[in-house]
Amino acid sequence: MGVFIVAEIGINHNGDMVVCRQLIDVAVDAGCDAVKFQKRDINAVYTKEFLDSARESPWGTTQRQQKQGLEFGLDQYRDIDAYCREQKIPWFASAWDLNSQKFLRDFDCPFNKVASAMLVYEDLLRMIASEGKKTFVSTGMSTLTQIDRAVEIFRSADCPFELMHTVSTYPMKDEDANLRVIETLRTRYGCQVGYSGHESGTSISIAAVAMGATSIERHITLGRTMYGSDQAASLEPVGLRHLVGAIRKVEQALGSREKRVIDAEIPIARKLREHIPVQK
Repeated sequence: MGVFIVAEIGINHNGDMVVCRQLIDVAVDAGCDAVKFQKRDINAVYTKEFLDSARESPWGTTQRQQKQGLEFGLDQYRDIDAYCREQKIPWFASAWDLNSQKFLRDFDCPFNKVASAMLVYEDLLRMIASEGKKTFVSTGMSTLTQIDRAVEIFRSADCPFELMHTVSTYPMKDEDANLRVIETLRTRYGCQVGYSGHESGTSISIAAVAMGATSIERHITLGRTMYGSDQAASLEPVGLRHLVGAIRKVEQALGSREKRVIDAEIPIARKLREHIPVQK
């Protein structure tokens, strides 16, 4: 199987199912392998004091109104599930709390995802690992010791997982990418390692594939000027199509470790070397 490409819709739908469907269409059109969302029980993730504090947004004047405006409920996720089935693209989501992981179980998604912020939430990790589904685990903001513990939890539960090298800044500066960590993680844990990118362009994600990343996850948007904290670190439709096409080309170009003379080289070698005396 080739590099698994995930279009991270996250909360870039801005609570609008029309926008959500358009983003799913963008992922399908580009040739992505799956789309991903984020699910939160805002009362479990945020304190009452925080939710009651002031914040201007399209949905009102408090943090609560903003968070509620961005959060899909059961009806919307049923719509997402049906539409993704219609479009023949799998979907899954990263849960930010125990209630949200229980919520997602109703949809029997093919994969789970641990967001970087949740890597140290051991109760959540154990709940996810108990499901036995392949889980993508982002490693941003985390030390090797913290990653050791997460890997231990998944291995103890015999749950398949794939780490994803991540730098949790939005957008990430190119000089912070530190892509050689992909090899560090692969060597240390003996597992597949992908890359979840938050940079503005596509070059670093393409380079990650050349370095052996087995999955690529990128946020997508209909336009980077839309409302939302993730939009600036997201790819617009043209950029996503470019990324998927480039990844598939790199996969072909990587080939194998075997040094060989391909058939097309033989007549060229004969022509270009015909002036060389036969070696005795």
